[in-house]
Amino acid sequence: MENFLKKAFSDMKESAHAQHEVDKANFAAVKAESKAAWEEAKAQSRPEVFKAAQQAKREEAIAQAEERIAQAQARIEAAKAGQ
Repeated sequence: MENFLKKAFSDMKESAHAQHEVDKANFAAVKAESKAAWEEAKAQSRPEVFKAAQQAKREEAIAQAEERIAQAQARIEAAKAGQ
């Protein structure tokens, strides 16, 4: 019985240590993500960075619209060819 309890407590100790390592890693990850979010927010407060980000979003939207137009034109051509 004594040997069983020693093994059980040893297993619990190992498990607690392993969980502590997981918790430390998760905490470090959350801390790094929070710092990254803070730095991004701080960078967005600068007008030149904000303007550049807005311009990039507009350019992406224009590119997507042009792609949709090209797809629609292809569908139109396919429909005309099928008549």
